[in-house]
Amino acid sequence: MNNAVTPELFLDGSAQTIPLPPAGVLRYWPEWIGSQQADRLFDLWSRSLDWQQRPIRLFGREVMQPRLTCFYGEEGVRYRYSGKTLAAKPWPEELGALSLRLSQSLDVGFNSVLCNLYRDGRDSMGWHADDEPELGTDPVIASVSLGQARRFRLKPRAGGEPQSILLGHGSLLVMSGDLQHHWLHELPKSRQVLGPRINLTFRRVG
Repeated sequence: MNNAVTPELFLDGSAQTIPLPPAGVLRYWPEWIGSQQADRLFDLWSRSLDWQQRPIRLFGREVMQPRLTCFYGEEGVRYRYSGKTLAAKPWPEELGALSLRLSQSLDVGFNSVLCNLYRDGRDSMGWHADDEPELGTDPVIASVSLGQARRFRLKPRAGGEPQSILLGHGSLLVMSGDLQHHWLHELPKSRQVLGPRINLTFRRVG
């Protein structure tokens, strides 16, 4: 395939590794996809994915998500979160190729991806954990970022100082271990004038 996704960096030595007690691990590759290819994929997926703004249930009432989303994966995969159930649409060719590459590199059988489009600094994701039962006991979540760099924050559920990392264009962030049990994460709003960002969160839904 001429336009196959071929990330330029995927070596253990190139990752920033952050332990998150008691046994969570955060790994970050700042340039996992080269800049030219990242530009092309951002343009392609900005235009071609089925972006929608969906309602979610928050504190007992329905509100519109402050971002656009879509969900792709293997046939029959369904993912329930925030009171909504998403049925996976078939993989677009290059998105499926990226999922396969990640599955092989991380030795995780990813079968779906939840895509988020943050249109500007007003779009956000509140504090949460990816701890839905269908993700398994200690899920591995692989997060690819394209477009505007945004600040990603984590904080211990038991209390303590938040940590943050700037997720850049073409980067890969992998959360694993017991991180989802003991830590929350968010993508906060920003008062700065920011461009759009695509975030692809690959996961295995059981």
